[in-house]
Amino acid sequence: MGGESTTRTAPLSGGTGRAPAGGRTGQRLSGLAVALGLVLFLGGFAWAAVVYRPYTVPTSSMSPTIGMGDRVLAQRVDGDEVRRGDVVVFRDSTWVADAPVVKRVVAVGGDTVACCTDGKLTVNGKKIDEPYLKGDVAEVQGFPTVKVPEGRLFLLGDEREGSLDSTAHLTDAAKGTVSRSDVSARVDAVIWPAKGMLERPTGFEALGALSQPGPLRTVVALIVAGAVLVLAGGAYGPLAKLLGRSRTRARTEPAGAR
Repeated sequence: MGGESTTRTAPLSGGTGRAPAGGRTGQRLSGLAVALGLVLFLGGFAWAAVVYRPYTVPTSSMSPTIGMGDRVLAQRVDGDEVRRGDVVVFRDSTWVADAPVVKRVVAVGGDTVACCTDGKLTVNGKKIDEPYLKGDVAEVQGFPTVKVPEGRLFLLGDEREGSLDSTAHLTDAAKGTVSRSDVSARVDAVIWPAKGMLERPTGFEALGALSQPGPLRTVVALIVAGAVLVLAGGAYGPLAKLLGRSRTRARTEPAGAR
């Protein structure tokens, strides 16, 4: 009829029904992204569960590196892998019965350790810079020279005045040292509060190689990448559908009078 006007729109699927938003290729890629993301996400958590153990540090003896009540992740290691400067988790019944202890290894079997020279710890006669202490040199508690037996470790807390560490056990038969076999893990990071990876104990480098950090950064990267892929893949369908509607509205045109 004259004077009437209608509009035409392009069919969403060529008039044969509704097609998946974004097309088959997009949907396949979206599903692949979600599947890969789940593998990375769950694989990262599984890897972390195998390699790491969480611990809560109940005292301030490792302050300021690790505060009282902080939650840490410690990599499972054999005692033979421990090196100077490592913060380790161990059990020794002469220290604390049936409870894990967290301290820093400052000397290994064969080393001679003493404190203090110019306010600094000395190992094999070398003064050790310990920037992680974050305090005045006067806080470092003095103790006589100790020769560490082979296969054993000498450990200190980073809070040198208040820590019940090897210096509190110097009169024991082992002169305050702990067997390497008593060590079960090496602390990599403080995760709560989120302080991140521990500072590298570079002051010990002149005495030998340091331990390399565990795979924590790689594990976190896998988990984050997996989460991003899952979210991106899951969002593809709704986004493609929304974009399709926008294009449909844009293609709508007047049909003219009939």
